[in-house]
Amino acid sequence: MLRVLVVLLLLAIVGSLFSGLVFLYRDRGAGRRTARALTWRIGLSIALFAMLLVGFRFGLIPGYTQ
Repeated sequence: MLRVLVVLLLLAIVGSLFSGLVFLYRDRGAGRRTARALTWRIGLSIALFAMLLVGFRFGLIPGYTQ
């Protein structure tokens, strides 16, 4: 379940990044859509990072031992 959520978040991050590029090209940098798309990307990235940290902390993601 966690793997599926991570993959979905990664796809959403890439989609948001791509939509920001499209909006930047179409609006010529004058619109708010680019900033909104990139803000979503940052929020999704922070959420993914926090989810991975919590998953590691609670043992849902096993650590490497040598």
